Amino acid sequence: RLGSNGLVSDVMLSNSPIVNQYVSRTPSSQALAERAGKFFPSAISHDSRHTTPYGIYVDKALGSRKWDADGNIYVDYFGGHGALMLGHRNPDVEACIQEALAAGTHFGSSHHFEVAWAEAVQHLMPSAERIRFTSSGTEATLLAMRLARAFTGKNKIARFRTHFHGWHDHMAFGVANHYDGTATPGVLPEVAAQVVLLDPNDIDGVAEAFERDPEIAAVILEPTGGGGGMIPLAPGFVSQLRALTEEHGVLLIMDEVVTGFRVHPGGAQGLFEVTPDLTTLAKILAGGLPGGAVAGRAEILDHLDFRAAADRQFEKIHHPGTFNANPMSAAAGTKTLEIIADSDACARAAAFGEALRPRLNEGFARAGVAWAAYGQQANFFIFMNGAGAAIDPLNFDPLAMPYQDLKAKPPALLNKLRLALLNGGVDFSGSGGGVISATHDDDDLEHTVAAFEQAVTMLAAEENLPRL
Repeated sequence: RLGSNGLVSDVMLSNSPIVNQYVSRTPSSQALAERAGKFFPSAISHDSRHTTPYGIYVDKALGSRKWDADGNIYVDYFGGHGALMLGHRNPDVEACIQEALAAGTHFGSSHHFEVAWAEAVQHLMPSAERIRFTSSGTEATLLAMRLARAFTGKNKIARFRTHFHGWHDHMAFGVANHYDGTATPGVLPEVAAQVVLLDPNDIDGVAEAFERDPEIAAVILEPTGGGGGMIPLAPGFVSQLRALTEEHGVLLIMDEVVTGFRVHPGGAQGLFEVTPDLTTLAKILAGGLPGGAVAGRAEILDHLDFRAAADRQFEKIHHPGTFNANPMSAAAGTKTLEIIADSDACARAAAFGEALRPRLNEGFARAGVAWAAYGQQANFFIFMNGAGAAIDPLNFDPLAMPYQDLKAKPPALLNKLRLALLNGGVDFSGSGGGVISATHDDDDLEHTVAAFEQAVTMLAAEENLPRL
């Protein structure tokens, strides 16, 4: 039946065994979605949680697992949108949060928690000569752009198509659509005109843009590729980009909101041994609580400094923020970064990814489905082959595919894949991939492989999947 707000859409009425099984096992989630639809657009508070006919509602989580409102258990590859490198409810992190909570949630003053947090960041990322905390990754990239323009006196920011840097106006196009640089709804065309969009992996195109446009203040990128690596960058690309930016006097901003403390304890800059001018951070930075940061060269961050502005006679950038470096986020982030620094958490998560991706591809090959799993370090993505390319899952090279094809996941099919996986006890993101934590283990691996095989078998019975 249709819900009072239309949440249970026509797909539920299609007699799909996948959809019907999902609905039958999640009645509490359906009821909560009906209530949420009275308040939230599409009944959700984050676009990536959009699921038809409705998404699951989670009651609790621990380690690599979470439990929905009906008691169903899932291996979690959403990972708090990538924030939970240590899994859900790490006991040491929880203890630090409780300590901070006992002292007070908000002082409106500086505190020792924020100093320890900054020390933990700088220990892992030596490029962080100065740090300014924010409340989110979107705020961090916004501030980094403003710092770059103020420092260089130039107006434009260069970005790569498919790379995600938050949802503020300069970043609201060229990620999933509007690759021509035109503004998306609500964004001023005049703002969009100050952004130079570049093709990923086209280092010659970057050089031409720098030579053609002297107004480019900085270039920002996700250093493992767009969407956290869904559109991977070629080996050596970041080093080549660093050399070009230095040659042309353009600042290099590494957006490590996703990669920071995930692909390596020191982030992608530690993995690639490339030093950016500015780094943006969030997610793992705050240990599962809200928090972001801009870090980088002291002379650039000086544009936030009262004394430097007075001494050097420039107008300081105004930067407030009610929850900047709030004590609980600082405490959680400090302990999380200490654990990452002192353990093999990143290596364990990466090893799980190395084991999972080929197992998924073996399953696709057995099923005769021309899909492929790929990724790097602690993540995985599913190439759903929307264009019907001739591929071999066991020898798939994402760098050989145009970014348009890697992004081409048929929305209805991806939605049904997510439902099928949820039926099998696996939750991964609405973008068609997953993030891995240091708590995922061998049982999770076997469960995930089995859930994918079951999902693909059920999908093949209902949909026309690309065949080998």
